[in-house]
Amino acid sequence: MSQLINLTVFKNFFKSSNAGGILLFICVVISLIIANTPLAPSLQSLLDYKVGYESDAIHLNYSILLWINDGLMAIFFLLVGLEIKREIVEGELSSPRKASLPILCAIGGAIVPAIVFLSLNAGTPTASGWGIPMATDIAFALAVIGLLGNRVPTSLKIFLAALAIVDDLIAILVIAFFYSSGLEVTYLLYAGIGLAVLIAMNRMNVQNPYLYLIPGLFIWYFIHHSGIHATIAGVLVAMTIPTNETDIESPLERLEHAIVKPVNFIIIPLFAFANTNITWVDEMAHGLAEPLGLGIGLGLLLGKPVGILLMTYICTKLRLGTLPNGSSYKHILGVGFLAGIGFTMSIFISILSFNDALHINEAKLSILLTSVLAGIVGYIILSRVGNGVSRQADL
Repeated sequence: MSQLINLTVFKNFFKSSNAGGILLFICVVISLIIANTPLAPSLQSLLDYKVGYESDAIHLNYSILLWINDGLMAIFFLLVGLEIKREIVEGELSSPRKASLPILCAIGGAIVPAIVFLSLNAGTPTASGWGIPMATDIAFALAVIGLLGNRVPTSLKIFLAALAIVDDLIAILVIAFFYSSGLEVTYLLYAGIGLAVLIAMNRMNVQNPYLYLIPGLFIWYFIHHSGIHATIAGVLVAMTIPTNETDIESPLERLEHAIVKPVNFIIIPLFAFANTNITWVDEMAHGLAEPLGLGIGLGLLLGKPVGILLMTYICTKLRLGTLPNGSSYKHILGVGFLAGIGFTMSIFISILSFNDALHINEAKLSILLTSVLAGIVGYIILSRVGNGVSRQADL
């Protein structure tokens, strides 16, 4: 009987909307603990261990860490791409009226943090990290607002999800254009041929979503060797998979449903575990007060809510969009702080920004601490404002 109860609890946990965020947090804590014990060198050796195949024609022999960051994360980006396309076709981004507020807020929430970071780091070796505070972690942000239950309007949760999706699109473009190395035109041409095959399959109305993944693997390989970060392949593949506006489940929705749990419960926690194994050194504490740490911290904790709230105010005053039903500017302020949870994508960009381990670890530590603080502040604000507050509330 006890085993049956335990199994039910286990199943209910993984059905919970907060489960992914909780598992992510657990993996971060375990990774940090291991990184500061005698097991740290063993973990690093495991992550550095090379797996794969290599010949004169094929180069696929990489460390486990690189397979996680460039391989498995491509599946994460595939899911993000599917979510973006679904929202554009049939969701919160499907019309100018619906899309204007989350799009403009995402832009404001990306530009202001980048300006904050650059104002502190311009002309320094860490200036290349300007993209780090631009990102929002969907899983963590939605997990925190999910903890509030019906204490916040449902429309506010939808708004945060749409904002985070647009935020991810901005991060993808930033990675593609600013965090990619020198381009190899031949490999890009091969990738373009693979993409053309996928577009042709879409035009021929191929309905099996898994058939799109076969050319997708080749596209990933070619993009990986082209100088553009390999994870962009996931987004490109996602954009070619058919969807519709009807109640009939589309190929895009079938694939999204198939990979959402592996991404949330395996890939993202594994990424977090592999990339937050930060071994504490005294220099890192000083780094929090240096331009790098301050730029990330102030960018996420202040730049995000200021950018989002400012764009909301401009958007509503110019009648370009309206506040989510039942919400006020105070709700938007709370969402702005939740958007300052920059964990997954911010850490990903920090890995691309720097070559030396100290700067990467300083960036990761600042991201972790700031994300926790942003989540707490956002939760407190939204819990106090509550549900059903007049939309005419003052700033």
